[in-house]
Amino acid sequence: MEPATSPTNLGSSLPVPFVQELAKESLDTVPERYIRPDQDSPFISPSTSSVPQIPVVDMANLLSSEKIVMESELEKLHLASKEWGFFQLINHGVSGSLVEKVKCGIQELFSLPMEEKKKFLQQEGDIEGFGQAFVVTEDQKLDWGDLFILTTLPKSARKPHLFPKFPLPFRDSLEAYSAELHNIAKTILEFMAKALRMEVNEMKELFEDGWQAMRMNYYPPCPQPELAIGLNPHSDASGLTILLQVNETEGLQIRKDGMWASVKPLPNALVVNIGDILEILTNGIYPSIEHRATVNIAKERLSVATFHNPKLDAQLGPAPSLMTPQTPPMFRSITVSDYYKGYFSRELRSKSYIDVVRTPHVDQEDKALPITTTIH
Repeated sequence: MEPATSPTNLGSSLPVPFVQELAKESLDTVPERYIRPDQDSPFISPSTSSVPQIPVVDMANLLSSEKIVMESELEKLHLASKEWGFFQLINHGVSGSLVEKVKCGIQELFSLPMEEKKKFLQQEGDIEGFGQAFVVTEDQKLDWGDLFILTTLPKSARKPHLFPKFPLPFRDSLEAYSAELHNIAKTILEFMAKALRMEVNEMKELFEDGWQAMRMNYYPPCPQPELAIGLNPHSDASGLTILLQVNETEGLQIRKDGMWASVKPLPNALVVNIGDILEILTNGIYPSIEHRATVNIAKERLSVATFHNPKLDAQLGPAPSLMTPQTPPMFRSITVSDYYKGYFSRELRSKSYIDVVRTPHVDQEDKALPITTTIH
């Protein structure tokens, strides 16, 4: 029997057609179920061109033995997390050869013939494998994209019909990549705790032996990209999300100051963003940011997001060391597994789910005062 906190028990999604197969039919128009009149235009207007690009954090500087270099970069990390909820991470230490192997493996995965893909389909009551997420009704509008969700850590939670069945070169590359990103996330979280002046164990104990999952995304060319969306606007439920752009086609947009801004990935960089769980833990100091994926009329886009989460039976709530009379808790306590069960049980839509755990006396517009830090 699966334990109550197994990823298998977190949710499921209704089966839908593979968009990749639809796109092979050389459609001139988008099928009705993929037309999204509820969405802001995916095309950025010239008036938003002045929006600056997301901040850049240098991991090598964070790890520098020179105190002044480390402290300066730590302040950059803190401001990026507090003001943007997104940043690009350079000099992260993952070898270029490993990244290329992972990219090739993901491209090959989505290039498998349909008969092979069927071996990796989501099973009833599960969200892992080829399929979709957050599809809860038969008439719900759909995203123009396919996905493959996979638990990578802890190893004991891996599904025997998924990770172990991958072709060996890809399996080994993904194993190494999973370990590298686990260490990167652990390091970033430690520095975030330092910047916030949290009690050291509050961050460490929540994420220790946590759950790591990957979502591999394939967005086929779309005949009417102005009418469709690759991935609905949302905030991630994770602690941290680390995104690797698999090919050159851009498509990630974030909502900044009420406007959509395109993210232009730097060469060899990873894009990191704050998830709901970290917003709750930091009592709103580090916010999870709404973002979406757009599609392209001529080119496919592939990416892989790696989600770093606490262990599923952990208790989640604002860190006690960040509570003061001036900054009361903005969120109530909830188990991580219950947060995820609620998150996966409904259609993905903006940041609406985090409000479920917001404390009644805190108005969403009247957020707790940010902590001003000077790094020591």
